Amino acid sequence: MRLRLEFTTEPFDLDELPRHAEVARRVIQDAPLDAVDVGPFGNSAEGPAEEVLAAVQALLRRSFAAGATRVSLQVSGLAEDRPGPAEAAGR
Repeated sequence: MRLRLEFTTEPFDLDELPRHAEVARRVIQDAPLDAVDVGPFGNSAEGPAEEVLAAVQALLRRSFAAGATRVSLQVSGLAEDRPGPAEAAGR
């Protein structure tokens, strides 16, 4: 099964990237996930269920340790036949 993760961390700071947000993004970017998209108001990634679930655990632990007061996340199941980014690009 593949999963899609979407998340934000709080508190927000529009003037400077908070440490907890930087840590959360690094966790996701360093995980073996694909379709990673990080932005100022939300972040997402996709991958095999075990990889996404491991990344969620690391995301929660490290974000709170870095000062997050709230982590909002949504995890959705994806159809198995949905191509990953490399396959969709014909690679």
